[in-house]
Amino acid sequence: MREKEMKAASGFVVVALSLAGLAAGAAGVATQRPALIVAGTLVIVFFAVVLAGLFMVNPNEGKVLQLFGRYIGTVKEPGLRWASPFYSKRSISLRVRNFETDKIKVNDVEGNPIEIAAIVVWRVVDSAEACFMVDDYVSFVRVQSEAAVRNLATRYPYDAHDDTHMSLRANSAEVAEQLKGEIQARLSKAGMEVIEARIAHLAYAPEIAQAMLQRQQAGAIIAARSRIVEGAVGMVQMALEQLAKNNIVELDGDRKAAMVSNLLVVLCGERGTQPVLNTGTIYQ
Repeated sequence: MREKEMKAASGFVVVALSLAGLAAGAAGVATQRPALIVAGTLVIVFFAVVLAGLFMVNPNEGKVLQLFGRYIGTVKEPGLRWASPFYSKRSISLRVRNFETDKIKVNDVEGNPIEIAAIVVWRVVDSAEACFMVDDYVSFVRVQSEAAVRNLATRYPYDAHDDTHMSLRANSAEVAEQLKGEIQARLSKAGMEVIEARIAHLAYAPEIAQAMLQRQQAGAIIAARSRIVEGAVGMVQMALEQLAKNNIVELDGDRKAAMVSNLLVVLCGERGTQPVLNTGTIYQ
């Protein structure tokens, strides 16, 4: 079922005509003539029924009109409007709305329990589908959004150990786009548009938070050490090449190994090294 936008008559014109008709009917009743009394009464009843068809449409709101269960159309033009008094009229807000899902505890792809919540910004774009495809479209948005968040969290790890894999924490922009697409796929059948969806809360569950913090710290230390060793090896290689290029000193294999060992200790050590002065030759 698709939305059909319909134009409703101006309510002010109907009010003016109805007031004139009611005045004429009242004048007929006041004549005390039987024929005019009957005619005036019928005129008053008719225009009273006509006035029952008046309704108000607010900005960014739609009125869904039905006649005995059949969908007639949706009036979106704001102001005082008139349609058949036999139409039922249901208000549907077309404003942009947002909400934050509850914090959900779920296991990520590695089986670690995490807490996750998201903010979803949405609006109704098809009033007919929102009314007739689901019982309560607001509740439908909330339930389906939470289901999408739960499903997304089970597909990725909380934190990746390298740059080749996506994770919930490191790739927030990509994860948000996927979350928006998944929620939109679930809500499109009910006439809703997802404007934005993003992770609002992400943390390890309390029972493993301390252990995971130690794991993250260990991973950061390992990554830093790897970068330090990589840089130190490059510096040692550069030093040996410069010594050989400028003919500063000639070193045999054993002395090169000793020099490399000393340089790596100096460059990779956590504490400042204590220099040892050699008062003899390099072979003593």
